[in-house]
Parts: sequence; structure tokens; C-alpha cells
Amino acid sequence: MKKLPHPKGLLSAITRRRFIQYSSLAAASSIVVACTKSGGDAAKDPATAPTGAAPTADGKKGIKVGVMYSTTGSIAIVEKSLQDATFLAIDQINEGTGPWAGKKGIDGQMLEKVVVNPDSNWDLYNQMSKRLIDEDKVVCVLGCYTSASRKSVLPVFEEKDRLLYYPVYYEGNECSSNVFYTGAAPNQQITDSIPYCIKNFGKKGFFIGSDYIYPKESNRIAKAELVNGGGTVVGDEYAALGTTEFITIINKIKQAKPNFILSNLVGDSIPAFYKQLKDAGITSKDIPIMAFPTTEEEIQAMGPEFAEGHFSSFNYFQTVDTPENKAFVEQFRAKFGNERVTNGVMEAAYIQTFFMAQAMEKCAKEKKEFTTANLREATRGQEFKAPQGTVKSDPDNYHTYLYSRIGKWTADGQAEIVFSTKAAVKPIPWSQALYKGRICVHKTPDERGNSIVETKKPIPVAFLDKP
Repeated sequence: MKKLPHPKGLLSAITRRRFIQYSSLAAASSIVVACTKSGGDAAKDPATAPTGAAPTADGKKGIKVGVMYSTTGSIAIVEKSLQDATFLAIDQINEGTGPWAGKKGIDGQMLEKVVVNPDSNWDLYNQMSKRLIDEDKVVCVLGCYTSASRKSVLPVFEEKDRLLYYPVYYEGNECSSNVFYTGAAPNQQITDSIPYCIKNFGKKGFFIGSDYIYPKESNRIAKAELVNGGGTVVGDEYAALGTTEFITIINKIKQAKPNFILSNLVGDSIPAFYKQLKDAGITSKDIPIMAFPTTEEEIQAMGPEFAEGHFSSFNYFQTVDTPENKAFVEQFRAKFGNERVTNGVMEAAYIQTFFMAQAMEKCAKEKKEFTTANLREATRGQEFKAPQGTVKSDPDNYHTYLYSRIGKWTADGQAEIVFSTKAAVKPIPWSQALYKGRICVHKTPDERGNSIVETKKPIPVAFLDKP
């Protein structure tokens, strides 16, 4: 697999402390209104001041979009990159560059981003989503990282019937008509990684994660997949979010003697665990890690020597060899610095911003207002030539057709892709290892009732027919 070049020596030059400081540049205030066209703050401009009605497709108002990621706190290590990818996409849409070349804005209207920083606090996500909807009058929101933050805001979006575009792999078991999911469903990340572990490492797995809903549910699915494959769970441990002390758990790993570790640690806990595991004398040759949350971002923060030889399961890696990815990496670095890396969750944030823009463009062409009902109908079925390959918003369940890939981390902090599907995989929100035959189908775009369908039959793997 051809790799994109990485600046020599830059990884070793960026310490974890410098990285986290860099990731927190937006910490000066928790709420920033950023107008992406000339003319300043949207709240101070009478032409773009909040109103009760959605802007019309042929009006002169800017289109206000909420951007809600934590740039401070324990999850800022990765959430800052999602915000950056979103900013890149919005700038490209407004300027008519990148994938939006030849256009400008949404039928001439500029996107205005209303940016909030929930500081890695689940309660603040809830409060800020209400502010974005009720006070700032945004058309929709791009945001959230952890499942805890998504679960915190979901009642708000459902009660007020607004749209959240959510860009992160998650545990599934959800079927909301108020969320478009552009991160991996369980069958696009877990389903292939566990058989890979059994085949290449052995049948004994030790599971570790941060102590909240996503790691626990994701590990519950992965453990079921392991048992179904004839394997054995020899450990299952969780640490409070933000924990940086893992000696006790590492001692349990030594005693259990697993063939592999399945890690669902997130945020600052990732660099701490990898470093302490190696300091304890356990290398990737002894016990390899298969991780879901560990990306190029965390590896750059910790130093690639601590991740070398370990594995991650993701839909996208910086080393994906497509023309779209080459352009994406170059454009991202041109905007944010040549030392920056790209990663799977930020690519999903980039994808969803274009899904949203394409939906708005469709509404504009049809002279429809940017209401939730119109955007919902326009977003479902959208396709995009993403850095990872062609992807599609599934009109049945509002998740996304995505590639499944596994990468082995190398000495330069990049991934050697050791497994990849031939095309994007149709998402199945419900784990088939736990809920055989259960799927999600929104029979009509505006259906807001129970969309769970029990087929009682095995669900075959399906692929997008446009690799």
C-alpha cells in the first residue's frame, strides 16, 4: 500500500504536552460565533440575526450551522481534529474549492458556523445543543464525539425535531430519525476485527476500555463475536474517563496471558496505557493491541515507538491510496500545518459536512426551506467521493456505507493497511452477534416512531456498488 509522505522527525519533535496545548487553542471561550463570510459576527448582523424561521433557499441570509466539539478537557486530544476537518469542509464549500470546486456556498448563500466548546462535559453538550437550537437558531448541528455526549443531546434533538450529524464510530443499538451517523456501525469495525485477531493472534482476548457506554457496549459486542468464533475472554477491565494510571490493569494482563488486547480506551488514557504497557516490558510482539479509538492523532501525541506493531480497526487511515485522500491530506495540511496528521473520525466529520451541504444544495435547487423535514429527506441517499472511497448515506437507517479496514502501526506513526473490504459496507446498526436479524428501517423520511424491524434471519453482508 502506497504511503503518503510524513515530515521527517516531526513526530519525535511534538511532545504530548505540546500536542494537547495545540489541541486547546480554542479554549479562550466556551462559545464562539464564527461567521465564515466577510462581515463579522452573525449575531450582530441584522441580515443574519436569529429568526424563528429557517432561511429560504433563495434568500440572502447566511445559513447558520452549529459546530459542537470539545477543544478542551480529556477528549480534546481528538475532538479538536474533528472541528478542524469541519472548518476545512465549510471553507471549501464557501470558497468553491476542494470537492466543491466550481460552486460557491449553497446556491450563493454562505454557511455560517456557530461554534461551541463543551469542554468534554456531557451536561454542557446538552445545554449547548439547546442554546444552538433555541437561541442561535441553527439549521442543524455537526458534532459530538463520545456516545455519552450523543446520548446527552439526543433527547434535545428528538424533542425539538432537529438534525444532528454525528461523525464517530459507535456501539450501534440506536435508530433515531434525528441523527445522521457517518461513523462506523458495529458491522463496519468490530465484525471484521475479531476474526482477524483470532486468526492472527490467538483465541484469548483481554478487553479494556474507558468507563462509559461506548467502550462497555462495544466490548460487549466484541466479546460476543470472540465467543462465537470459539475464543475466550480472559479479562474485562474499565478505567474512569481520563485515567492515566494503568499499572494495576497491566498486572492483570500479565497474569491473564492473553493472545491479544482489545482496547476501547479513549482520550488521554490512550497514550498513557500504550506507554505504560511498553514500560512494563510488554511489546506488540508479546501481546498485540487491537484498538478501535486509537488513531494517527493519539499516536502522534504519544510517539510512534509506543504504538509500533499494534493494530487499529477503522474505515479510514491517512495511508489510504486514493486521489481524493491525497488531496484531502494536502489541503488539510495547507490549512493547519504540515506537521498535522489526518485520522478516521475527522474524515467522517469531513464527509458529514459535505452530506449536509449536498442536501442543502438539493433543497435550494427545489426552492425548499432548510427545515428538518426537507433536510432529512435530502440527506438520505446522498453519495460522496470521500478520501476513503465512495460512501453513501443509507436511506433505510441514516447510517453510512463505509469501508472496513485494519491497520498495523509502523515506526513513522502511520498505518500499513493489512485488511480492507472491496467497497463500502452497508451499515447494520444492531450487532448481529447479540441481536440476530434486528435491523433499522425508516419506512418514510419523517417517520419518528419505532423503526426497529425484527427479521429473525441472518443479515447478509452487502456492499455499495460504487467502490
